[in-house]
Amino acid sequence: MVLLETPPTPELLYLCSAEPAELAEVAAQMRSADLAEALNQLPRAAAAKVVANLPFHVAVQVLDEPEMECEDEILALLSEPAAAQLVEAMSADRQADVFRAMPEEQRAKLIRALEPDTQAALKELLRYPPETAGGIMTTELVSVPASWTVEQTLRHISSVGRAKETVYAVYVHDPDTRRLRRVVSLRELIVSDRSVPVSQVGDGRQPLSVAADTDREEVARLISKYNLLAIPVVDEEGRVVGIVTVDDVIDAIVAEQTEAVQRFGGMEALDEPYTRISFVRMIKKRAGWLTALFLGEMLTATAMGHFEGEIQKAVVLALFVPLIISSGGNSGSQATSLIIRALALRELTVKDWWKVALRELPAGLALGVILGTVGVIRILLWQALGWYDYGVHHLLVALTVGLALIGVVTFGSMAGSLLPFLLRRLGFDPASASAPFVATLVDVTGLVIYFSVAFLLLRGSLL
Repeated sequence: MVLLETPPTPELLYLCSAEPAELAEVAAQMRSADLAEALNQLPRAAAAKVVANLPFHVAVQVLDEPEMECEDEILALLSEPAAAQLVEAMSADRQADVFRAMPEEQRAKLIRALEPDTQAALKELLRYPPETAGGIMTTELVSVPASWTVEQTLRHISSVGRAKETVYAVYVHDPDTRRLRRVVSLRELIVSDRSVPVSQVGDGRQPLSVAADTDREEVARLISKYNLLAIPVVDEEGRVVGIVTVDDVIDAIVAEQTEAVQRFGGMEALDEPYTRISFVRMIKKRAGWLTALFLGEMLTATAMGHFEGEIQKAVVLALFVPLIISSGGNSGSQATSLIIRALALRELTVKDWWKVALRELPAGLALGVILGTVGVIRILLWQALGWYDYGVHHLLVALTVGLALIGVVTFGSMAGSLLPFLLRRLGFDPASASAPFVATLVDVTGLVIYFSVAFLLLRGSLL
């Protein structure tokens, strides 16, 4: 037997794959999530060889792991019967994930090799977009008619439970219409009188449920708010078509947050893991936004050119351009981050934009006064200590920088806080109001504010 003091490396897994018995011993010492991560690091052909030689139940557990990044490619390298057998044993929601990742030709070929029931369930799940409740739900649940007793229900769970992904609860439906009437937890069943109808067990209030087209963020919010392990997905007639489990929601939230972070960085969201996406696709995802931001920043050069005369007369003003525009961009990025998060958590709605404006206006002014004061002190201190000579009009220069900072920071806070509302109203993802986008907007307006203040204060002296 192979005994290991440290987790097996991907290379060791591949070497052991030549001897299935030895590979089984190594795999028995690893969790399926760790096996999945190890396989991700192997070349696809090597990973497929390892999967083919793993004990069948272990291979299914590994392919069922959300950490598995290349299951579609591995299945494509296996024989069609072997791939179909593995897919049949996987959970329904993971089957749908795998088929979404497959090229159309491979998907059509493999689905024909599956059992008719599996084909029907897959086609149903693939109807829904991946960002909806229907897209992340599983059809593996336990549902019983309201006329059954607790004893009948428990016997039914014993007979079918092994084939279900999870048995957090039993979904009680009307015997005639199959409409959802009650959700009974497994704990409530176990402690109840075996002879009573299952419809009399547990909470008698209308059960929580979601529609198949409900956004997965809303599903996550409900599961978090009501501390649920799963929530049923119902059709228009109130019949249960699937459930969304808490682990599926966690995976969905991770994917959602990853996309949001990528968009917030000023790029199109990747639809593949960073290590798997091709170089060409990576460039396509990043080049569009980068070019748009570059074109936006060109407006900064245009603004600088417009004030070229003022800069030539008072070169000292150019020293503070980076200070001014970066402060505005930073304040805008702060406000954008706060508002996007509040919108995502449903703390704010689009109708609350005026509340945010009333809050951010004094906040922006206060922050501007703080930064403006620091800027004025810095200029006066450097002048007094002889570290830099800002000229005979250094007091006016300091006042110009201070007032400009108040205006720029206030505008940055207002723009950064209201832009997400505008994008949401237009039907776009508020995360598109990324920090680079806000910074670009404030850069241009910041220059206009700065030189406008300078023109008003320094006209007749430096200008």
